[in-house]
Amino acid sequence: RLTGQQQEINRLMQRKSAVDEKNARLKNEFCNLNQKFKDKSQELKDTEECAQKKKEQNRLVIKNLEEENKGLNICCADLLSDLEKLRKQEAQWKKEKSGNDARIENLETDLAETREQIKSLHSIYGNLSSQVDVKQEELFQKNCDV
Repeated sequence: RLTGQQQEINRLMQRKSAVDEKNARLKNEFCNLNQKFKDKSQELKDTEECAQKKKEQNRLVIKNLEEENKGLNICCADLLSDLEKLRKQEAQWKKEKSGNDARIENLETDLAETREQIKSLHSIYGNLSSQVDVKQEELFQKNCDV
């Protein structure tokens, strides 16, 4: 009976030894998994912090871009207003130029007519001057005769 008990104790001791080994392996595996969990938790925390920083940076970039966009919209509105003023001014100048061109054309026509009249008057003057010379010569002859 003692040998049976001794065998039973040996069997139980072997079983305890196997269980202790398994416990040691499981404890080691648990420690490894726990370390991986801590590492992943830290990685997640770091990633979340990085994401939060990026989110804040993006918010600031968006805010700055919105401000810049407001400024550009104001500038664009001013430029459109200036463009409209310039278009109106251009239309006014074209209207004035058209009037001036018509006036110039009328003046050039008048000038051409005046030149023709001057030519005609020069011709008449030349004829009259010749006649006056002839009459003066005749008068001079008559004076001499008298």
